[in-house]
Amino acid sequence: MSWIILIIAGIFESGFAFCMGKMKGCSGTEYFLWGVCFVVCLIISMVLLAKAVQTLPISTAYPVWTGIGAVGTVILGILFFNEPVSFARLFFISTLICSVIGLKMV
Repeated sequence: MSWIILIIAGIFESGFAFCMGKMKGCSGTEYFLWGVCFVVCLIISMVLLAKAVQTLPISTAYPVWTGIGAVGTVILGILFFNEPVSFARLFFISTLICSVIGLKMV
């Protein structure tokens, strides 16, 4: 169950990064609403991470959490912010995913 909680925490980490990206191009009420969404995602992500590390070692949970967040943020950036897709970028994201899986396995 802790691994599921950790994965959800990583997804919310991508969520707060996405909200930051949306805040970049906004002002006024829209900026405020994306800011509220950012804070909500941040709180949920941190609470779930704290819950997961009650049973998982922090030396594994934290890198997995950041890895999920990093991969999710890159994917969201490509899909929603027209960030470039290159071989090198996909290669290094793949190595990050393999590293996260490796941490889980050892």
